[in-house]
Amino acid sequence: MEEILESSKGEAPFSTEAPMLYSEIVPADEPRLATGITELDRVLGGGVVIGSLQLIGGAPGIGKSTLLLQVSRNFAEGGTRVLYVSGEESLEQIKLRGDRLGIREEPIHLLAETNLERILEQAARLHPQVLILDSVQTVMSGKLSSGPGTISQVREAANQIFRFAKQNAVASFLIGHITKDGALAGPKSLEHMVDAVLYFEGERDHSGRVLRALKNRFGPVSELAIFEMSHKGLQALSNPSAFFLREKPENEPGSVVVCSIQGSRPLLAEVQALVSSTLFSGNPRRMSVGLDHFRSAMLLAILEKKVGLSFAGEDVYLNVPGGLVINEPAVDLGITAAVVSCLNNKPVPADMTLLGEVGLSGEIRSVGDPVLRIKEAASMGFRAVLLPQANISKLEKEETSGLQLIGVKTLREAIDNIF
Repeated sequence: MEEILESSKGEAPFSTEAPMLYSEIVPADEPRLATGITELDRVLGGGVVIGSLQLIGGAPGIGKSTLLLQVSRNFAEGGTRVLYVSGEESLEQIKLRGDRLGIREEPIHLLAETNLERILEQAARLHPQVLILDSVQTVMSGKLSSGPGTISQVREAANQIFRFAKQNAVASFLIGHITKDGALAGPKSLEHMVDAVLYFEGERDHSGRVLRALKNRFGPVSELAIFEMSHKGLQALSNPSAFFLREKPENEPGSVVVCSIQGSRPLLAEVQALVSSTLFSGNPRRMSVGLDHFRSAMLLAILEKKVGLSFAGEDVYLNVPGGLVINEPAVDLGITAAVVSCLNNKPVPADMTLLGEVGLSGEIRSVGDPVLRIKEAASMGFRAVLLPQANISKLEKEETSGLQLIGVKTLREAIDNIF
């Protein structure tokens, strides 16, 4: 153990004694361990790489510990040795959650400890293949005089775990707290140090959870997994579009279906708009949930300037049900259509989905991956897609599954086609 700690003070375990030519470097294999949760494996790029360090963040109670306890169970069932270290809960509390998740006789090693040196000592003795630390903000090193959760302690803990994982080929997970602004707590170097940063999105009041990859050295970035929280833990959703559209009202003004690309996955979601007369004509309210507030305000200004609508005496509320957050410009056309639909009290056709970015001149600009979006719409039973005219030419040779494709060039033309 002392040798491990001493070596962690010096050069990195993967350093070389002399420079090497690029052509002489033999690419290292990246063996991966399957977590037993297909959606999580996809976000990680095909499983967790042996010797890598993952940081998982999210709001309190959103499911970070639950997910990693489920992963621990799956690893243990497959014969992988797991050490789960908790600095926030007692072993009895972890067992209560494990019983609820269906863990029975799986050989998971649990440790309730906050001292970093003792954690590394037990890990060196046990030789786990997977190490989970919940959470990095609760661990403190006896080498530093500062308390747990401080920048120096968080940096030291992450650095020691990182080196232990690399030296001993241990796949490691760190759970991290977030700040009031929703960012990962601790120094920014914490995110640079780890191999992957996964972030939980969603509201605790909603059953839907989104796990997004913000950084991944061994796989694609911006991939996401959709989970549903239940009494048995987090359940991966193989068809998230159906989940987010399951309660969509029929023929209701202000409701529009859009298709967003999340990572490499097309995802259908509902955008809702409510336009109502304000009691304060001089200062109408503009509120957005699940959408970028500033972009939504810009789209309202474009509707006023280019289409001739007036929202001076109207409060405008926008929402993406289910706790999903969409920041892609391709949903601009859907947002504007939802607002116009509610303002005029005319529903958008229930079998139509909308794609398109709206420019400041009122033009409808092309979107990326139109084929993926159209196939997703067809699989969910939609019959018509309103999309930029610039995308139509790219789809002439593609199979559109019998969908009616309606190309538009301007926002006014799009509104006329819909209504």
